[in-house]
Amino acid sequence: MTAVRVKGRDGTEQTVDATDGMALMESLRDAGLGVEGTCGGAMSCGTCHVYVAAAWADRLPARSQDEADMIEALADFVELRPTSRLSCQIPVDAGVEGLSVEIAPQV
Repeated sequence: MTAVRVKGRDGTEQTVDATDGMALMESLRDAGLGVEGTCGGAMSCGTCHVYVAAAWADRLPARSQDEADMIEALADFVELRPTSRLSCQIPVDAGVEGLSVEIAPQV
């Protein structure tokens, strides 16, 4: 398990024990934080959109073109930030211990 700091849509902050070897989206969804992950990680729904803390942005794997395209498609519905990511594309392992994210508004 890897500790990830999460700011919810209501502004509350908590630490989630994310499961190593899985996508962050799954742990956020299972923790009941409002992340749906409707497409199961296929990058086709945007319901797992998060804002990664700036200090972490360059420490994660780069966005794929498919992820960038899906995030761009969200622009008509929610605020995008330079650190917007799909949590289904953030792998959990010891390297992300202490990662800090904010759950984006619902699409």
